[in-house]
Amino acid sequence: MRKIVITGGAGFAGSHIVDEACQKYPDARVVVLDKMTYAGDVRNISHHVFSNRVQLLVGDVADLDLCRRVVKGACLVIHAAAESHVDNSFGNSLEFTRTNVLGTHALIEACRQERVPKVVHVSTDEVYGEVMSGAAAEDDVLRPTNPYSSSKAAAEMILRGYIQSYHEPIVIIRANNLYGIRQFPEKIIPRFICHLLTGRRLPLHGNGSNRRHYLSTRDFARAVLFVAEQGVVGETYNIGTTEEYTNLEMAELVCKHFGRSVDQLVDFVPDRPFNDARYSISWSKLQGMGWKPQHSLREDLGMLVDWYRDNLERYTELFGTPEVQAITQTLAMLATSGAAAELKVTT
Repeated sequence: MRKIVITGGAGFAGSHIVDEACQKYPDARVVVLDKMTYAGDVRNISHHVFSNRVQLLVGDVADLDLCRRVVKGACLVIHAAAESHVDNSFGNSLEFTRTNVLGTHALIEACRQERVPKVVHVSTDEVYGEVMSGAAAEDDVLRPTNPYSSSKAAAEMILRGYIQSYHEPIVIIRANNLYGIRQFPEKIIPRFICHLLTGRRLPLHGNGSNRRHYLSTRDFARAVLFVAEQGVVGETYNIGTTEEYTNLEMAELVCKHFGRSVDQLVDFVPDRPFNDARYSISWSKLQGMGWKPQHSLREDLGMLVDWYRDNLERYTELFGTPEVQAITQTLAMLATSGAAAELKVTT
């Protein structure tokens, strides 16, 4: 590998892909393209940026000219940039369409024009919609139910057109809910942990019966590079885990770690306009190729709590300390203006 481009690489999932790529391909040049929205944080990859291991470019994936410049000469492009928080998609659905659909289209067109030999697109298990029993396989019909999952399904349709019409070397992955360090505390696990660390109560949608599977982001990142190497062009691969919890069970798990009773800490709040009861995917296809998860949430929970305790200042006012807030605002301005800039860090 000479050059690897990772979009959304300063975000939660993307930064773990960056970690894995840097470790797996020590001689490769790694380039991150990130818009640096609220969920992106330079500290997620600062250890790579400071050492000149990673080049961070700030810009919008929906900018075709920028994408062409970024992917030029790349051996591999991993597209992890996305608006991903379902709650936000109900109030800001057009932004989800712009980033997740137009952004994907612009990137893949840039990859086509620059003849990138392989593209891995990060989708989601939510494109299958509710799976009340059993598990969805890769060739099942997509039935998205909210603006977020609909935008991800739409992006996949565009990619399918490029695979069929242009024979573009694209591989699609769909993963379970992710957990791990550096996840922005809008998602259930870091949100519950941060609430308990700051003496707050736990908000729980509806009656807490919605079920989700939880995959370590370290296992996810390893699977992404595994598929990049061994995945067949045009194929889709589910990345899954056996760990399944209701939201209430998740609250109980976190409370138990803190030595607290869930009955005394949970506030049941109004549910989303629509909240899928359950997601479940079959990942036997990837397992048959030799991949399987190595981590479990129950074993990793203590590590997560320790990390959020040590890094709680990041989220004091959502963006962390005033210094970090200033950096974030500057990066956001650059992205909004359509400019792209390499982040210059001095020590």
